[in-house]
Amino acid sequence: MFLVLETITFLSSALCIGGMVFFAIVVAPMVFIHLDDKNAGKLIRAIFPWYYLYVIITAIIPAVVYGYQSSIAGLGFFLAVMTALYARQILMNKINKARDAMISEEEGAEQRFKKLHKLSVRLNAVGLIAVFVSIIYIGSSTS
Repeated sequence: MFLVLETITFLSSALCIGGMVFFAIVVAPMVFIHLDDKNAGKLIRAIFPWYYLYVIITAIIPAVVYGYQSSIAGLGFFLAVMTALYARQILMNKINKARDAMISEEEGAEQRFKKLHKLSVRLNAVGLIAVFVSIIYIGSSTS
C-alpha cells in the first residue's frame, strides 16, 4: 500500500511541476504570439480556471503526503495549492473586471490591470519555485 501511495505522490508531483512549466513556457506565450488581443484574452480567461484547478489537484496530494512525512516539502506544495487557490477564486475575478474596465477605457483601469496581472505572475512564480524546491528536497532526502 505504501508503494502505491508513494507512486501516486511522485506522479502527482511530476504532473504538477510539468504542467506549471509547460503552461508558463509554451501555452501562455503561444496564445499571445498566435492570437490577436481579443481572442487571446478570451482563450486565457477560459484556460486559467482550469490551469489553477490542475495545480490545486496535482499539488494537494503531495502537500498532504509530504506534509505527513516531511514538513518542508509539504509546505512547498501547500504554498502552491494556496497561491493557485487564491489566484483562481479571488484574483482572477479582479483581473477580469480590471481588463473589462480597461477595454471600456475606464480611467485607471489599465494601471489596475497591470498591477493585478503582475501579482498573478508573481504568485504563479512563487508556487512554481515552492514546488521545485520541494521536489529537490524530496530527491536529496531520499538519497
